[in-house]
Amino acid sequence: LIEVPQGPGVRALLVDCLAKAGVPAHAIPDSLAVIREMLALKAAGKVGAVVVAGCMAERQREVLLEQVPEVDQIVGVFGREEIAAVVDRATSPRRKQGELSDEQRSLFRPAPVRALEDTARLRITPKHFAYLKISEGCDRLCTYCAIPKMRGRHVTKPIEEVIREANELAADGVRELIIVAQDTTYYGLDLYGRTRLAELLRELDKVDGIEWVRTLYAYPEHISDELIETFAGAKKIIPYLDMPLQHISDRVLKRMIRRVDRAATEDLLHRLRAKWPDLAIRTTFITGFPGETEKEFEELRDFVAEFKFERVGVFPYSLEPGTPAEKLDGHLPEDVKAARVAAIMEVQQQVAFDWAAAQVGKEHPVVIDGPDPEFANHFRGRTYADAPEIDCAVRVKGKSLAAGDFVRAKVAAADGYDLIARALGRPW
Repeated sequence: LIEVPQGPGVRALLVDCLAKAGVPAHAIPDSLAVIREMLALKAAGKVGAVVVAGCMAERQREVLLEQVPEVDQIVGVFGREEIAAVVDRATSPRRKQGELSDEQRSLFRPAPVRALEDTARLRITPKHFAYLKISEGCDRLCTYCAIPKMRGRHVTKPIEEVIREANELAADGVRELIIVAQDTTYYGLDLYGRTRLAELLRELDKVDGIEWVRTLYAYPEHISDELIETFAGAKKIIPYLDMPLQHISDRVLKRMIRRVDRAATEDLLHRLRAKWPDLAIRTTFITGFPGETEKEFEELRDFVAEFKFERVGVFPYSLEPGTPAEKLDGHLPEDVKAARVAAIMEVQQQVAFDWAAAQVGKEHPVVIDGPDPEFANHFRGRTYADAPEIDCAVRVKGKSLAAGDFVRAKVAAADGYDLIARALGRPW
């Protein structure tokens, strides 16, 4: 949600409605609720217009026009360069909503044939960290996912452009770069004829001013020995890897068209941990995929218990209209899917609690995100094992700390998923 101010009031509210490919049914009601809340502000005269943009706008245009017809403009995922013009049109004194057709209130553009540059960004993240997108779109054919239809084919951003953006972000005060794409390990294949994430990471490792480089959304198929060596040997690439696996049963993985099997997955996981000390692996799983049997669910649950991932997210399968999975047999009841999510999260909770308890007495570098809202002389921070907004936190006792500081902290206690620590000094 972004405010576009004008004078004492708010000119327009941009509502970026995102729906994860696996769980759109859960995201749509929440997004509609936010939109209605913003429309109430508009009706009260507190904002001039409400503009809806993002993945939901791209995929659910008809839903928006039907259920929230008071929205002034709807913008697809590739209309970002025209947002300013859209706001101008939506807030023009000459504009009357009743005079605009549905087509005039909608802006959709085709997927780009080359990656869009992200320089000169107005960031809404805290000053000390930023997301750095290295490609757009996806060439995967996962049967549950609508991203290729929403965002088109994979388009790599050239290495020199990524490095230019990284240097710009570093000059703007960013100290933690979070590498993102729909599929980061596919990087380069379309543009260079081979994957080049390892080379890109080696260049990012040289950027002055950056302390941490964190990699998200690493598809397992293209994690090569060269990439593992790069991960392990770099100075600024922290031992954290987000690698969505989605399942472990060979039959379910085949129905998902994930292009990996259990044996290859386990081999990769063991190679990563052998080569990259202290690695924290974040992964996600989908339970209740069409046709998932009780035995296959138990296989997944046992795998989570045995492998002991440091960070795990679990989602119930949710049908995305127009995807191949819609036509699969064996769709499961919602209560079964929910029960399976709860069962895996119960297993993972104990794994995460044990990991947190094992950190007591250890020293970690911690990045400070800001003051702790509950305790004086305490600050909220994160270890290398925690990505912003999705992972755990560290409550650090210390003085004169600020967002973006990196401190050496000794863990004094575990509080469930989170840690409690005392600052020892900086730098670590």
